[in-house]
Amino acid sequence: MPKSARSKSSRSKSKARVLSSRVVYRGPAFWVSFDEVLEPTGVRARRDIVHHTGSVVILGVEQGPGEPRILLERQYRHAAQSFLWELPAGRIDKGEKDLAAAKRELLEETGYTAKRWKRILRFYASPGFVAETMAIFLAQNLRSGTAQPEADEVIQVRMVPLSKAVRMVMSGRIFDGKTIAGVLWLAQQKTKPKPRR
Repeated sequence: MPKSARSKSSRSKSKARVLSSRVVYRGPAFWVSFDEVLEPTGVRARRDIVHHTGSVVILGVEQGPGEPRILLERQYRHAAQSFLWELPAGRIDKGEKDLAAAKRELLEETGYTAKRWKRILRFYASPGFVAETMAIFLAQNLRSGTAQPEADEVIQVRMVPLSKAVRMVMSGRIFDGKTIAGVLWLAQQKTKPKPRR
């Protein structure tokens, strides 16, 4: 069997066959469906899925004479019933590219812009029942400006040294998954041995 045919065949076997699907809720940020599926393992089941257009996360890094500093924001999250320290983030609007969304969200929430951008991670937020993907972008060469938050956003912004952000993660002061991923990614990059010449 040709390689292209094999890869197509293995891909089709790695997805569930949707026997029926019904949208039971549609809101401004996401929609929910009840799906009856036959999974590749042979399991037939009902799966309740939260659908989302995807989100972007911005790891804004300011290089200084010492260690890098990370742009964090603190805001109230009703689902968590508390104020959380987070990386700036937001939803990708329909038809919008993820990099454009990242630039827009950074400006809206913090007032910052960046000259250098690079996508560093892409993952599912909670793949058991949420179809939302998240892409983390590294944003460098930051320039401060005026934030343009939405009417329901009250955001406190702070530059935090990387070592302090790591301590906040390890002590449970940073409780947000996407932020934990971004902070630990950057810490790992800083401790990775440099290749020999």
